[in-house]
Parts: sequence; structure tokens; C-alpha cells
Amino acid sequence: MADDPTSTSLAGTDGAHLASLLSRARALPPAATAVAWPLSADALAGPVDAAAQGLIEPWLVGPGKDIRLLAERESLDLHGCRLIDAPDPVQAAMHCARLARDGEVGAIMKGSLHTDELMAAVVARESGLRTTRRISHAFVMGVPGHPRLFIITDAAVNIAPDLDAKRDIVQNAIDLAHALDVAMPKVALLAAVETVNPKMPATLDAAALCKMADRGQIAGGVLDGPLAFDNALSAESARIKGIVSPVAGAPDILVAPDIEAGNMMYKELVFFTGAFAAGLVLGARVPVILTSRADGRSSRLASCAVARLAATAPPPSP
Repeated sequence: MADDPTSTSLAGTDGAHLASLLSRARALPPAATAVAWPLSADALAGPVDAAAQGLIEPWLVGPGKDIRLLAERESLDLHGCRLIDAPDPVQAAMHCARLARDGEVGAIMKGSLHTDELMAAVVARESGLRTTRRISHAFVMGVPGHPRLFIITDAAVNIAPDLDAKRDIVQNAIDLAHALDVAMPKVALLAAVETVNPKMPATLDAAALCKMADRGQIAGGVLDGPLAFDNALSAESARIKGIVSPVAGAPDILVAPDIEAGNMMYKELVFFTGAFAAGLVLGARVPVILTSRADGRSSRLASCAVARLAATAPPPSP
């Protein structure tokens, strides 16, 4: 995403993009991170591995005795981890939210509880983590053979966002790109076609979002759309179709029209190309790391690295 050549070449999921993310995150002190209910092998290994890499300082919230037994069984070293007792997943999620609200931790990480249990605590008004922004999700993608990191949003939270929601989704992603040292990210607003069609709402939303950026309602990025996936990613495809665009061929952010398009796009890249996908929930006072049991080590480490960088950025207005 940046012009530094070390961050614009990729040899694979463990290549230069991931190395660059980890290097930049390690240059900062590890972020205190509340891990909600790390009661599976993967859920505990992720934060322990990230701590060993110097990315986070895990605060493990759950039944301490069970966490220690799990660590012993999986040969995981809890040195440097803080354990905080909580009797069940709901209480663990609420405690993590309180730690973030009180400024004791700079990020929250999902353990083995259900995503909706964690997010219910994050968005609850009494948690104090809500802001004026709509909550959204972003994947920072490192795709083998592709010369740039880029963000896909929203593939996990907002099902069928309206124009107001899309404005926040775009602004959240722009703010994340800034935290990743992209001064003026290029934002591609995706649809099935690159022309405005009144019968296709995604094209109307894309055009409206571009005008909102012109009027200062979205700040800090360069928007263009509607763009189809091919001409968003390929300058040659855009040239052949006669599209003159400051974004086509080099986007930093791909904005999906709905959750289905975004989710399929990111999963196709992961499973067909071996990409890593670092997933964060944005729009709250702290970043929230959402990991999946299907995530590999690269994606887990990348998620913690991106969260560490995002935690340095000022949060949206409360």
C-alpha cells in the first residue's frame, strides 16, 4: 500500500507484505489486548503466538484454571499473559469491554465464544465503546502475486448497508488505511458494472458516495465508482473499457455492495490464492480482532499486527 518497495512485493502468505506488517507493529510497544474466552487450542494459541512475536500483551479473560490446564495440554507458555477470571462467555465479553472502556487495554480479541456474544458487549450502550460511527468490518488482504496490500469491506458485519451505513463503512476503512501509513487511500466502490444504472442500487450508492466525498462528507481518501472488480484491479481492463479513473488499477480499499459480495470475494482470495486476511471490527473506541477457527497462523499474526497499528490512531468521536 505504501510506496516503500519492501511493502509492495509479495512472495506468499509469509512473504514481504506480512513481514512488513509485523516489522512495523513490532516497532511499537505491544498493545494490552483483552482476549475474551480463550478456551480452545486455536483461541489460546493465537494470542500466545502474537505475544511471543512482540505484538500484543494478552489479558486472558475466562476461567483461569481451565485456561492454565489448556495451556499445559497444548504446551503453550503463558509467560507474559495476564489471567482474569470470568465464569462464562457473556461475562468475559462484558469484562473485556469494560477494560477497553477504562483504557486498560487498547484492543479486544475474540476467543472461542460466539461472535455475537462478543459484539453484543462491544455495542451495548453501557459498555461505553460506541461512537457516532456505525460498526463495520475490514479485511487487510495480502494476496500472493498481487503488488499491493488492500482492504476489503464490509464482508462480516453489515448485511445490506444503506447509503448512510456505506458512508461510515468507507470512512472507517480510510481511517484504517491511514493507520497503515497510506496518506491518501484510493477507494474503489464495487458493483457488477462500471456505469450508473437506476435498476442497480449499488451503482447509485457508489455515485452518491463519490459526490459525498466531493462535498467533504467523506474525508481522507480518493473515491471512484461504480467500478466492476476487473477494472478496479486492472489498469489495462479500465483502459480497454475507456475508463479514466484515479483509482482503477491501484486501489487500497475495495468496498463491496453487500455482505454476500464482500464475504465471497475475500474467501475466494483466501482459498484459491493462499492470501492472508487480517480481520478487524472498526468504528468502536478500540479495534476488535475477530479470528476464525479456519484462520491460519499468518492471518492471526497479521490481524494482531494490524490491530496494533490501528490502536495508535485516534478513535472516531464518541
